[in-house]
Amino acid sequence: MKTKTKITVTLVVALVLGSFLLTGCSSEDGNELVVYSARNERFVDDLLNKFEEDTGIKVKSLHAGNAAVNRIKEEGDNAHADIFISNDVGALEHLRLEGYLQSHQPKGLDSIDEMYRAVDDSWFALSARTRVLMYNKDLVLEEDLPKSIWELTEAKYEGQFAITRGGNGGMIGHISALRNEWGDEKTSVWIEKVKKNAGGIMQGHGDIRRAVGAGEFKFGLVNNYYFHQQLREPSNNNVGVIYPDQGADGMGAVVNAAGVGLINGAPNDENAKKFLEWILVPENQREFSYNSLEVPINPEVEAIDEAARIDDYKTHDMPLGKLGEVWEDTRELIEKSGLDLEIR
Repeated sequence: MKTKTKITVTLVVALVLGSFLLTGCSSEDGNELVVYSARNERFVDDLLNKFEEDTGIKVKSLHAGNAAVNRIKEEGDNAHADIFISNDVGALEHLRLEGYLQSHQPKGLDSIDEMYRAVDDSWFALSARTRVLMYNKDLVLEEDLPKSIWELTEAKYEGQFAITRGGNGGMIGHISALRNEWGDEKTSVWIEKVKKNAGGIMQGHGDIRRAVGAGEFKFGLVNNYYFHQQLREPSNNNVGVIYPDQGADGMGAVVNAAGVGLINGAPNDENAKKFLEWILVPENQREFSYNSLEVPINPEVEAIDEAARIDDYKTHDMPLGKLGEVWEDTRELIEKSGLDLEIR
């Protein structure tokens, strides 16, 4: 039996309230769109508000974090939502493989390279992020940091860095890429050693970047846009970043992406398809990326000033679509290797 996400009491309450809002406040004229999002609502709300203003379609959103995937699966053939906005391509591909997404080719889809889309176009990515080591410049020099992800297992770094819990979407995607590169045995050893070496295991990357900025840890494993966020803080912003595994024999930095999927059986199917066409307009692709400080997948959409473009550094060659094939297996390996999926 596959392991299900453990949901905290707070999140259960949020889901129950969300269910009430979605079922108890339905639009009389059907002019609505229901969105489930696994992304931080700060990255999504402005985008959805803009869609409302541009189209007149009322958006009802449920920000459920990592539990959004389970929510969609539990609703099954009785889908309540139309669109899933995900932090992670693995979650989107997992839902596609399980039959919870439907194929559609909206206008503008060709602006997204095929390597960042589902084989049936039921989901597509919009913004990329890379796994990096963000560090506090007041505490450590760049040359004294690990140059590869494997080096996080070394004793000399014990207690110096922070990671997220195992159930974080970025961590699941990263470990899936490690499995592809190293195999399960070596990856399991990495998980065990990194858990032991880490000075802190935190709920999310925002917690890590703030802690590193404040000097609680010398460095942390985060997605690159958290570095950009910390740079914009009024204080605790003397931080730097390195892209790991850049050597001649290095596997390259691990890249993941955020995107959107069309839910199978969407109750507001036509409005969902309007949303997909709307979000592929370049200015809306930019909105999706800029709110989170990620790098647009579409090369024609400008990135934020200090962000490195994907072709500026060496990246891991695992196709993003493969993340979904191993999504559940990776979660099981993480938990089996001793890194809790949730903060207990």
